[in-house]
Amino acid sequence: MKLWEKSVQVNKDIERFTVGRDREMDLYLAKHDVLGSMAHITMLESIGLLTKEELVLLLNELKNIYATAEKGEFAIEEGVEDVHSQVELMLTRKLGDIGKKIHSGRSRNDQVLLDLKLFTRTQIREIAEAVEQLFHVLVCQSERYKHVLIPGYTHLQIAMPSSFGLWFGAYAESLVDDMLFLQAAFKMCNRNPLGSAAGYGSSFPLNRTMTTELLGFDSLNYNVVYAQMGRGKMERNVAFALASIAGTISKLAFDACMFNSQNFSFVKLPDDCTTGSSIMPHKKNPDVFELTRAKCNKLQSLPQQIMMIANNLPSGYFRDLQIIKEVFLPAFQELKDCLDMTTYIMNEIKVNEHILDDNKYLLIFSVEEVNRLVREGMPFRDAYKKVGLDIEKGQFSHNKEVHHTHEGSIGNLCNDEISILMQQVVDGFNFQGMEIAEKNLLGR
Repeated sequence: MKLWEKSVQVNKDIERFTVGRDREMDLYLAKHDVLGSMAHITMLESIGLLTKEELVLLLNELKNIYATAEKGEFAIEEGVEDVHSQVELMLTRKLGDIGKKIHSGRSRNDQVLLDLKLFTRTQIREIAEAVEQLFHVLVCQSERYKHVLIPGYTHLQIAMPSSFGLWFGAYAESLVDDMLFLQAAFKMCNRNPLGSAAGYGSSFPLNRTMTTELLGFDSLNYNVVYAQMGRGKMERNVAFALASIAGTISKLAFDACMFNSQNFSFVKLPDDCTTGSSIMPHKKNPDVFELTRAKCNKLQSLPQQIMMIANNLPSGYFRDLQIIKEVFLPAFQELKDCLDMTTYIMNEIKVNEHILDDNKYLLIFSVEEVNRLVREGMPFRDAYKKVGLDIEKGQFSHNKEVHHTHEGSIGNLCNDEISILMQQVVDGFNFQGMEIAEKNLLGR
C-alpha cells in the first residue's frame, strides 16, 4: 500500500532501493505517529472536516493501535511503505472510508517531521534522566572520597596533588554543561511543525495553535517553509548535544581503564563488570569501559554524519533526509546503554586510599613547598629555585598534606553549588507540558 500510488506500479528494484531501511526505522516512530494523528483529527473535527461521531470512532481505534505499539507488537506489513501508511491501513480495515479521512490537511512530510520531534523529545527526557542519575552518583562518590589524595597529571607526568573528590566531581560538573546543551536542543525540538504539510501549508483552515496545545509543544514552527527546512537541522542540533554527553563519558571511561591498570592501581572495577582471557588466567579486563569509549567516540561523529547528508540541500523536501533516520534514531539507546553501564560501575567502583604512600609521588608536593616558602616571605622565584635545586640533589621532602581552600579546590569542592546548577538545568526542561498533553490525548 502506497498513499501516493495511482495506476502505474513502481519497478520492484527501485522500490527496494528507495524504501531501504525506512520501514525498520519507522517502528521507532509508531507510537508517536499515532499521537500526532490523534491531535490532527481532533483539530480536523473542530474545523468541520470530521463529524463528532467519526472522531470518536477514529480516536478509539487509534488508542488501540497505540497500545499495540506500546507492547512492541506493531508491525509494518510487507508491501506497506511506511508507518503512516500502516496506521491508515489499520484504520481503514476497521472503520472503512472513515479511516481514509485522517490525512486531510497534512503531508507525509509534516507527518514525519512531527513523528521525529515527538520521538526525539521523549528520548531527550530519558537521556536527561539517565544523565541526572549518573551525576548524583558522581557527586556522592566525590563527597565520599573527598579526602583521598591522588596525583594529578599534565603531559601524563605527575604534576600536583589532586583527589578523588576532584576527579569524580569534575565529571559531575561536566555533565551540567552537557545537560545545558541538551536543554537547548530540547527547546529547539519542542516546536510544532504539523500543518506545514509538504512545506507550503494548506488551503484548509487548519488550527495549528490547537495541535500545538494538544501535543504539549512550547510553540510552533511558524513559517511553513522553515518547518520543512528544520528536517535534518533538528537532528543535527540534538546530535551535537548527544555528542557532548558522549564526550564526557568517553573521557571518564578512558580514565577508569587507565586508573584500573596495575601500573596505576588507583581504582578497582567490580569483578562482575570485568571479563577474562582465554589464555591468561589472571586477567580482569575493563571491556565495558573500552566498549563504552568506542561507542561514545562513534556517537561523537553523529553530528558530522547528519551534516554531510543534509549539508548541500536547498529548501524543500528531498529523499536524502530519509537516510538520517538510520544513524539518528538508534543513537539514543546506544547512549542510554553507555550511561546506564557507567552509572552502575561508578557506584560500585573501589578506590585505593593509600596511593600516595608510595614515595614515587612525593614530587607532586613541590608546588606546596614553594607556596609554603612564599607564605613565609620568600620571593616566588627564589622559592621555586630553592625547591628545584633540592629536587636535583635528592633532598626534597614534604609531609604529604595540602591546604587548598579556594572555591573548587581539594578542600572546597563546591559540590552543593554544582548540584544547584544541575537542578536549575533539570527544572528548565519543563517536561511536564509534553507528559500532561500526551496523557490527555490518550485519556490516561
